[in-house]
Amino acid sequence: MNSWLAPVYGLLFLALWRMVYEAANAGTPTPSPPVSLQPQTCQPEAQNPLQKEWADKAVKRYTESQEKKWQRWNEAMFERSS
Repeated sequence: MNSWLAPVYGLLFLALWRMVYEAANAGTPTPSPPVSLQPQTCQPEAQNPLQKEWADKAVKRYTESQEKKWQRWNEAMFERSS
């Protein structure tokens, strides 16, 4: 069968096959994970005192550097240069 309708028959077959598949699975809802509106609580990882000290120091230095950065930005944007 070497006619120009051969590809059309193939596409028609695939379309009908897909429609039958969709119709067969129309009644089955997809499972969704349960949703909880409660806030999740997690325990912080156990840290030794030295790690806690380093973390506190890192946070302090980071906030200081951010404050300096925004201070320089504000000076550059809003203050007139002489």
